[in-house]
Amino acid sequence: MATSFNLLVQFVTKPIQFTDQKQEFNKRTSNTGHRSLPHSISQSSTDSYGSVCSDSSEDGSSPRDKPRRTSKGLSDFCIKNIKQAEFGRREIIIAQQEMPALMILRKGAGGEKPLAGAQVVGCTHITAQTAVLIETLSVLGAQCRWAACNIFSTQNAVAAALAEGGTPVFAWRGESEDDFWWCIDRCVGAETWQPNMIMDDGGDLTHWIHKKHPSLFKNIKGIVEESVTGIYRLYQMSKAGRLCVPAINVNDSVTKQKFDNLYCCKESILDGLKRTTDIMFGGKQVVVCGYGEVGKGCCAALKALGAVVYVTEVDPICALQACMDGFRVNKLSEVARQVDMVVTCTGNKSVVRREHLDRMKDGCILCNMGHSSTEIDLVSLRTAELRWERMRPQVDHVIWPDGKRIVLLAEGRLLNLSCSTVPSFVLSITATTQALALIELYSAPEGRYKQDVYLLPKKMDEYVASLHLPTFDAHLSEVTDEQAKYLGISKHGPFKPNDYR
Repeated sequence: MATSFNLLVQFVTKPIQFTDQKQEFNKRTSNTGHRSLPHSISQSSTDSYGSVCSDSSEDGSSPRDKPRRTSKGLSDFCIKNIKQAEFGRREIIIAQQEMPALMILRKGAGGEKPLAGAQVVGCTHITAQTAVLIETLSVLGAQCRWAACNIFSTQNAVAAALAEGGTPVFAWRGESEDDFWWCIDRCVGAETWQPNMIMDDGGDLTHWIHKKHPSLFKNIKGIVEESVTGIYRLYQMSKAGRLCVPAINVNDSVTKQKFDNLYCCKESILDGLKRTTDIMFGGKQVVVCGYGEVGKGCCAALKALGAVVYVTEVDPICALQACMDGFRVNKLSEVARQVDMVVTCTGNKSVVRREHLDRMKDGCILCNMGHSSTEIDLVSLRTAELRWERMRPQVDHVIWPDGKRIVLLAEGRLLNLSCSTVPSFVLSITATTQALALIELYSAPEGRYKQDVYLLPKKMDEYVASLHLPTFDAHLSEVTDEQAKYLGISKHGPFKPNDYR
């Protein structure tokens, strides 16, 4: 029984041969040890201060009640300024140059439309990179409607380009919370449109449909989720018996963990910090909360520029890795008074609390590289005795009664997408994985997947990686028949067991 992945592979220049045509996605059973996270709006991001930032002349008013129409007369969208479409299109073209695998999928599909009939409702960051993914899905036959997964993630010019190109988009930079949910509801379009696939980042879209439009799940074939926060929510729903359709966990795929989480954060954290604070890292003392893949990338980048880096961890395995990588592992309460910067990247809530904030020294920089804004206890900073002062976009000084200032970046939301840009090439890896996962769920015969959460097979991880190797003129060695027999694997892969992460 050939999977849709097999069919798609036939279109590329060097297709991968499958030795087991019955191979399916690994089912990952629910883990009762997952920590429960409360519902919250997903991570934030925003236009950078570079080429994709919005026109400074734009006001902060909501465009919800303003008339809008594309050059072709379309009005099923809600964005800030359709006149920015041409500029946004240039940004998308630039991103395409660094997203080779998605371009291969477009070219390889040719006249085939593996997503023909798919009606995809999506809630992700709306950036030049995700625009390339959205338009790739359209080339593969899907109809798409999109909203932003958080209030600061949208690059307004890119949203305009998508709308002008015919994709209904409901998002703009600086949405209020009410705007955020309004955009998701309009994107779902339950009265005029029936989605049959969900692509989510953070779980807010899945949550909204489950809460407000549960009847839609009768027609939905599956969910593709890429964030740790969204995956926690899906496992909680599965455990409680409330997950109505199959879901694919992209976040825990090797291509997401080892590349997007590690290398993307390794490069983009420095960019975000430099643009907002103009800080010099040499000699600064920094504590990074969490030593998962995101934390590893952040620590490596900061250490390389001469910072003295401390790590906090709850997991003894990750803590031991940090120690052996040369970092001191401490509790935040032990180092809060001395550090110049605090970076959170745990995926949990209330990692930095008021007790820590009160100990921090004057000028300490506080930022988040995790998915959700809940890592920093911002509620404790919204009190009468503390004063907030906006210094520049995405930079606030929180001032204590004695004059001490904490420099808070992006209101505790995701630093790199809020205050800078991220590498298109790394996002190409994750976006390709998302696209293939969507094709698999949409094309799978009825009964292949149950109402549970599934992991990607390593064969697909290896395939996605192989599509990006030509960019580096990399040449893979080949396993001989004797070597393959010795290892007990196929000479064509997969080369890692299905439980490898």
